[in-house]
Amino acid sequence: MGQWAGETIGPDVWQTCRELIPSGSVFAFLAEHRDRLFPASMFADMYPSANGRPSMPPQILAAAIILQSLHGLSDFDTVQELRCDLRWKAACGLGLHDTAFDPSLLAYFRRRLARTTRPERVFEVVREVVKATGVLAGRHRRALDSAVLDDAVATQDTITQLIAAIRAVIRHVPGAADIAAARCTATDYTTTAKPPIAWNDEHARADLLDALVKDALHLLEHLPAQRLDDKAAHAAGLLALVAGQDVEPDGDGREGRWRIARGTAVDRVVSTVDPQSRHVHKTRSHHQEGYKAHLAVEPHTGLFTAVVLAPGAGAAHHESSLALPLLAREDDPVEVFADSAYSAAVTRQALQQAGHRLFVKPAPLKTAVPGGFSLDDFLIDTAAGTVTCPAGHQVPLAAPAGRYQQRKALFTGQCTGCPLRPRCTTAKSGRILTIRPHHDDLAAARRQAATDPDWQAAYRRWRPPVERAVAWLVHRGNRRLRYIGTIKNNAWLHTRAAALNLRTLISFGLHHDGVAWRITTMP
Repeated sequence: MGQWAGETIGPDVWQTCRELIPSGSVFAFLAEHRDRLFPASMFADMYPSANGRPSMPPQILAAAIILQSLHGLSDFDTVQELRCDLRWKAACGLGLHDTAFDPSLLAYFRRRLARTTRPERVFEVVREVVKATGVLAGRHRRALDSAVLDDAVATQDTITQLIAAIRAVIRHVPGAADIAAARCTATDYTTTAKPPIAWNDEHARADLLDALVKDALHLLEHLPAQRLDDKAAHAAGLLALVAGQDVEPDGDGREGRWRIARGTAVDRVVSTVDPQSRHVHKTRSHHQEGYKAHLAVEPHTGLFTAVVLAPGAGAAHHESSLALPLLAREDDPVEVFADSAYSAAVTRQALQQAGHRLFVKPAPLKTAVPGGFSLDDFLIDTAAGTVTCPAGHQVPLAAPAGRYQQRKALFTGQCTGCPLRPRCTTAKSGRILTIRPHHDDLAAARRQAATDPDWQAAYRRWRPPVERAVAWLVHRGNRRLRYIGTIKNNAWLHTRAAALNLRTLISFGLHHDGVAWRITTMP
């Protein structure tokens, strides 16, 4: 089943059928340069044992996962291509009659790779090829963006999550099964069947929810004090989380009952199968369940310079928090092009301190009255500590106060009888402005974006190409992830980006002249 490179079964496909392999394709490139791109020494730390050898050379598996991610295939379909398609056989160095390997070997290879100190080495190797070609030399622009990727599991509602979490505790925590048999009566937890209720009856669903929450609390309360292994601890912790995130005490006079909470919990778990998946909002009206792929792209060539996958919710995973890490590997300061998701004041400050020049679209200002006056219609002098409203009334700006060091300007006395009040505020006491610490920097950014024609021309020219890179990323059904958890999906994202970068370089004529990597056409 597993042969070393060169020990092919049947005629060597690349040698005998070269004219059938499309020239200038990723297949032809890997067939010719696979061992140079992915030398065996690159994976030496993954197979440290001196006893025996891998059943399949890692350079063949590396080429296989590059093609797999490029074409959006499952492990099973990837192996079928390796068995039946001459292009795949040539690219991976298999013989004409080679039946490849079992699909599980791909999962085994990815798992080994993820456990090393360099889990992103495939992406890093291609990045070194990019650097060696000089294709990015002198190109000091980077466009940042994010793409929502759907998770690989079915969305679970509150009832489904509770049942699944209780069953997981029963399976993994010692003694939980006996407690459940004695105290948990909402449904039969020994079967995967749905609870036998009238699902179109609102009251029946409410009764089931109340009973499930009580079962969860009883189970957690009566678990014996003991040391739990990782799987059992995770199951108990997850049950505690889902039992509290979506429910609240019934406020309709029914004491001791639980109901669906009015609102959504922050950082809500949406599935017990993939607890790291989250609700993702790209717009106010549309949301998905999954992760976000954060990208840094050189807009002229479309090459990915950095990628990272993170859960789709939470301040630590917001675009503004990941802007600086995406640019951490840059040798020199760059011009950063990004939309308003990256316009937070602290993000702008951090990027500027790193020496980057910003072409980041400012976040739009909200108005108290639709079409009325915004913050920029007031003359705000933070140094002098005064604010003048559109009607000409001037008030002092209070000293910084509170956790966020905000300053306030109160026009409560001046708004009485003001003819501009209908365009300014609906508050009975009058307009109150809140001025945040970075107000001057953000106001200057808004003025530049609104009035500087060079800034506007550059933004229109270099920001849109990142959307093309996002389209490449999610093409061939790759909007939906195949794996569970951040680690596995982040590894897939890096492999996918490496494959797309390799394809782009090949379109520029990537080759090796015996000394270094070269391209024949400079974009």
